Amino acid sequence: MATYLVFLGPPGAGKGTQAKRLAHELQIPQISTGDLFREHLRQETALGKRANEYIKKGELVPDEVTVGMVRDRLSAADCADGAIFDGFPRTASQARALDEILDEKGATLTAVFCVDISEEELLRRLTGRRVCRENGHIFHLEFNPPEEAGACDYDGSELYQRDDDKEETVRERIRVYQEQTAPLCSHYDKRGKLVEIDGEQSIEAVTESLLQALADGQDE
Repeated sequence: MATYLVFLGPPGAGKGTQAKRLAHELQIPQISTGDLFREHLRQETALGKRANEYIKKGELVPDEVTVGMVRDRLSAADCADGAIFDGFPRTASQARALDEILDEKGATLTAVFCVDISEEELLRRLTGRRVCRENGHIFHLEFNPPEEAGACDYDGSELYQRDDDKEETVRERIRVYQEQTAPLCSHYDKRGKLVEIDGEQSIEAVTESLLQALADGQDE
């Protein structure tokens, strides 16, 4: 039976990292909406061109365009045994659309992982991140500091803080998540699909928790 998983959690919770690790363990693709947008824009597909019209104006890309990209991706052969969704769905309408797409395939969601993490820890993780200007190498003032303050270990270029990692912006990103996406946890909990995971554990411990939850679900 195909395995379809969704990751929910605020920015900085480690969803992308864990989705990638589970994709490797389960040998199914990780579907990131960010990657989908970049690929469609690069290939200048019809959906990519539509998305670009909104992006150029600084507007949100409509759900129908995002859903169209997800539908197209799920039709690929490598999704026959399942997929892991990272950054999708973000809203109730996207959640309904995903249900419809999977229903058309005769499939259903296996589990929805909600990665729990405190706002204090999110701020610590995100505001401490620094990126090198030359090649985008990532460091963290606390978890992975550069050997020389303010300089990249690999190419010596300046390290800077991205605008979306500044405290004011991080707090706004968390607010938007709480408003738009967090309610999906309740939606999936009512359907018996939600699995809450402690995101403040080590990366390895979180992965173990995820795999154990999947194993427990298969035993039921």
